[in-house]
Amino acid sequence: MAKNYSVFHVEEPFNELSAGAMSQKDYFYYNQLRTWKFKDELFPFNDLHVKKYDVRDGSDWDTVLKPRIKQRLDQADNIILILSENTFQSRCLKAELEYGIGHLKLPVIVIYADITDKKHMKVEGKKDMSFKVHYFLNKLPVFKQLKSQVPVLHVPLEKEMVAKALKKNNFVKNTHLQPNNYMLND
Repeated sequence: MAKNYSVFHVEEPFNELSAGAMSQKDYFYYNQLRTWKFKDELFPFNDLHVKKYDVRDGSDWDTVLKPRIKQRLDQADNIILILSENTFQSRCLKAELEYGIGHLKLPVIVIYADITDKKHMKVEGKKDMSFKVHYFLNKLPVFKQLKSQVPVLHVPLEKEMVAKALKKNNFVKNTHLQPNNYMLND
């Protein structure tokens, strides 16, 4: 099973044990993936964030946090990027994407948290991505700039669609899939 490195926006410093952690929407959506895995061990999410220490805990950025991020990304087979209304380009998110895509060339599975039906992913009757998808992509200029280097699979936040995306063997490192935008057909 592929090892997934999840990228999502949170206010920094971040402590997942604090009372306000679940009020941060992208973290809430990331936790949805963890909940699906907890309730169904066959759900194909192999979370590299299961760890002994936090990468957003208020430690020094250059000497502690950035090396932790790189260490985890070095172990990853792909990046799971969660985009929502609340996403914006933070220092941490930018560093994760620059290293994971720009340096490691990890394929990306983008989960659109505010889109729960695949029919809202494309322009009706066409293969073009919908305005809503472009709206979310515009929230992360660094991702928009780097995504042409790797295969990118776009999926709505719907359990069965996410499971299908995570099972795709061609959205892991060292595959020969051409860099491009992809969507699930069913």
